[in-house]
Amino acid sequence: MNLPLAILGAPGVLAVPMPELPEVETMRRGVAEAAGATVTSFERLPCPRKPIGVAPRVDHLRRRVVGRGVAAVERLGKRVVLRLETGDRLVMEPRMTGLVGAGDSPDPFYLRVELGLEGVGLERVWFWDRRGLGKVRLYSAAEFAVELGPEKLGPDGLVVSSDDLHRRLAGSRRAVKVALLDQRAVAGIGNIYAAEILHVAEVHPATRCDRLTQATWRRIAEATRAVLEEAVRYEGSSLGDGTYRNKLNEDGGYQLHHRVYGRAGERCPRCGGTIQRIVQAQRSTFFCASCQRRR
Repeated sequence: MNLPLAILGAPGVLAVPMPELPEVETMRRGVAEAAGATVTSFERLPCPRKPIGVAPRVDHLRRRVVGRGVAAVERLGKRVVLRLETGDRLVMEPRMTGLVGAGDSPDPFYLRVELGLEGVGLERVWFWDRRGLGKVRLYSAAEFAVELGPEKLGPDGLVVSSDDLHRRLAGSRRAVKVALLDQRAVAGIGNIYAAEILHVAEVHPATRCDRLTQATWRRIAEATRAVLEEAVRYEGSSLGDGTYRNKLNEDGGYQLHHRVYGRAGERCPRCGGTIQRIVQAQRSTFFCASCQRRR
């Protein structure tokens, strides 16, 4: 598969959405069988496109992972994390057009990193990236706590509470849609799901955080968990250039259930009002002008 990229910034054209929590959780589940495996190899594969970020140096990284057991396969926000028996974490961050998988890749031309495994059903885990914006990094336990601990990332979107959101965002003067994209406030939400969450919560995306009531934060937290759980069930959204694929190298299904995202000019499925598109922080925002009135 070698599909053209959407034109970034072109009028009326959606930029390619980066994988968000539901897509990365689908990736994690696709390689979850790696837990209990022993790493037999680590290879950085040749690719003529822009190289991805890999740290530390490959020979140093290889010495720390080969022969080590994989204790768990986890997700941290928009990252897949292989936690090793040593406490080291191999963190794979898809960014814009990256994928983590174990079976057939969408196109072997863009394979960037491959781990060989033994002792489980999977023989390998790979990192694939068409545009070269992704990152693969090995952290010690101490480095991981500093770089990706709770001081840097907020609570996960699947478990975030209204108290979490109120404590982290209620004093902000930012528009609530923009604030929900801040990974320090809540981890895993991106442009697609922020729009969907606020539609379910019936909150106008341009409303300032410091003007929202505790009851509204409660609705937003409930909508966050519900929308993300629903999107995970459908294995995420495949949009734009079709880069994102599930474990079976097929499209995710949640794009068929979007309420507002990408639907400017169409009717709201809840009230029949017209869905509008505005730009916030250089990103498209979709909302219903009738049931998400600005108060």
